[in-house]
Amino acid sequence: MTAVSIIGAGSMGSAIAALAEKGGHTVQVLGRADADQAVTGDVVILAVPYPALHEIVGARAAELAGKVVVDITNPLDFETFDTLVVPADSSAASELAAALPDAHVVKAFNTNFVATLTSGTVGGRPTAVLVAGDDANAKATLSEVVTSAGLRAVDAGSLRRARELEALGFLQLTLAVGEKTPWTGGFALEA
Repeated sequence: MTAVSIIGAGSMGSAIAALAEKGGHTVQVLGRADADQAVTGDVVILAVPYPALHEIVGARAAELAGKVVVDITNPLDFETFDTLVVPADSSAASELAAALPDAHVVKAFNTNFVATLTSGTVGGRPTAVLVAGDDANAKATLSEVVTSAGLRAVDAGSLRRARELEALGFLQLTLAVGEKTPWTGGFALEA
């Protein structure tokens, strides 16, 4: 059993909390009103919009040292939905890792919609959560949280792959916003 803290009580945070609970893990959810409450989990999932990462780092950097920190953000321009706001050779996860050098940063959940996390399926296949990171133990810990809830965890490689995951998340979001794919769908992986 893993202790999981989720910073962000919105729809993604709630869906991920339900998954972790389904897998038998202890879950702490911290919303905006909980800014002074300590993070208790060994795995900390940042279920917030990209701009909020800077605020969390500023307030909780020391507290996140030594923990598995999961970035689920898609750093896109939400006004235009036409570009990512990080440099082409970087990613939100890489920026987060640089700001939290004593944490084990992992990129995951940014290519999933709430509906596919909740249902556990995409097009009749188990929902696949793509996981990228440089620490094998951190990826394994998060992958166990995912698989214990009945979803599929797929090792997407090192944290350098986060930029491709963010591009994929960007594409999926723009397709859904343009009503070319439903919010209940997503990309599925064959076994």
